[in-house]
Amino acid sequence: MARRRRRNIEAFSLSFLDCICCGFGAIILLLVLSKIYEPVVIEEAEENLEQLIALLQEELFNLRGQSVILDRELKLVSQDAASTNLELAELQGDLNKIRGQYEASKQEEEATIDEGELRVARQRLTEEMKRLLPFYERSDKDAVAGIPVDSEYIIFVIDTSNSMINYNWGLVQRKLREALEAYPVVKGIQVMNDDGQYMFTDYAGRWIPDSPGRRQAIVNRMRTWFAQSDSNPVDGIQAAIETYWAADKKISIYVFGDDFAGDMNIDQVVGTIDRRNRVGSDGSRRVRIHGVGFPRGFRGGTNIPRSASRFATLMRVLCDRNGGTFVALTDDNR
Repeated sequence: MARRRRRNIEAFSLSFLDCICCGFGAIILLLVLSKIYEPVVIEEAEENLEQLIALLQEELFNLRGQSVILDRELKLVSQDAASTNLELAELQGDLNKIRGQYEASKQEEEATIDEGELRVARQRLTEEMKRLLPFYERSDKDAVAGIPVDSEYIIFVIDTSNSMINYNWGLVQRKLREALEAYPVVKGIQVMNDDGQYMFTDYAGRWIPDSPGRRQAIVNRMRTWFAQSDSNPVDGIQAAIETYWAADKKISIYVFGDDFAGDMNIDQVVGTIDRRNRVGSDGSRRVRIHGVGFPRGFRGGTNIPRSASRFATLMRVLCDRNGGTFVALTDDNR
């Protein structure tokens, strides 16, 4: 009985040992197999990691490049901003300066505006309106050397002979400026010499529009306008009337001269001018003729040339018959 039990125990022990050995063998096999495939997995992981690192490095380089570009653009923008701020500061300074000048000119304009408006109003008054003012007294500001200024259009007929240029040209320029200043606003201006030659040929036969720039151009041109003439104002006066006479226009002709050369009969000249300067519906001639006589270097009324006396006589008659005024200047007016 005891022998059979031992035999059973021994059989069980051997079977158990076989099982244990098989289990250990399987484990060892698994370990061996896992060790064989492990380098392959690790190698693949390393390759993937290297690719990822290379990709990240490339992105890093790109970001660094973009950062450099952005830094450069930021510096440029900062420089532009600094320049803009400087320009704005300069413009602000200029604006403040202009504002100061404007305020100063505004104060000056306010101080003189009443006088300017008064001169414009005086110019627009007609002689008929003035006669309706019982206590009206003519002021020196209403005239150029005593000549009334109430016309809408003005023509200058200027003697450009050697005697005028040599003795009187500075005075002629001054009187021309005074005449223009006495007319704040006109509708047209014209300048010709006593032969009927225009100062500005582009405006021959038509009016020069009034503007500050054109007035200054006339004054500037006078300094170098030396068109030779024969000291005979008749041709210039006739050309002015024939070209510009109009029933609906109030025109004044200013004749600047010192001579009436030649042997033309004064009565014949007056008759010719009367026929050309026709009377309007109001009974007055449409063109006023004013005369300004300039000295010729003689003093004290002695040795007055015959041509100068003829000029004074002619202009007195023409001015009287054509609603104008004749003024004789002397050396004291220089």
